[in-house]
Formats: sequence, C-alpha cells, structure tokens
Amino acid sequence: QVQLVESGGGLVQAGGSLRLSCAASGFIFSLSAMAWYRQAPGKQRELVATIGRDGTTNYADSVKGRFTISRNNDKNTVYLQMNSLKHEDTAVYYCNAHFWNANYWGQGNQVTVSS
Repeated sequence: QVQLVESGGGLVQAGGSLRLSCAASGFIFSLSAMAWYRQAPGKQRELVATIGRDGTTNYADSVKGRFTISRNNDKNTVYLQMNSLKHEDTAVYYCNAHFWNANYWGQGNQVTVSS
C-alpha cells in the first residue's frame, strides 16, 4: 500500500529553521511528482512547493527565498527545508505524491512558529 510518513515538525521561534521529511513507499517514487501543502486554521489548504520527477521546483510567493524543496530518489524521500520562519508559517504541513491519476497524502505535520 502507498504510504507517506512525515516527520520533522514542531515548535520553533520566529527566525528559526525546521526540516520536514516525507518517506514514501508503495509506488515508483522516481516517476512521481511531489509537493508540500499547508493548511492554517480557518484557511484553505494551499500549495507551498512542488518538485517534479526531473527536479524542477516551484514555490508559493510567500515562501520563495526561504523554503527549499528537494528529493532523494535513493531514499524515496522528499524534504522541505524551512528557514527564516515567520508566525504566519504556522500550519499543518502535508506531503503529497502525484502518481498516474492518483494523489496520495500524508497525515500532516504540525509546524508552530512563535512570535
């Protein structure tokens, strides 16, 4: 079965850094597009960053220059390095995999940034 297991979230002060990891299994990771989404209380889920199977990346304007998405195909893992964190980055972060016609989701990882 497809599994996306997220880790690395937690509480951090403004200006700090965190790295989220998402370990994937049950599909061909190297042929899949990967993404990170986030959802803050009372808001819609928004796309944070994407990385294609060719390594092409895209970022939301709100995180551009601060966040970096990367992947390690040997480890079947996608990462989100978050630097210069702001209070408004507080949200539940979700790992997403797009494989064929399906989208798979992790359970979510809470990131809380204190002021």
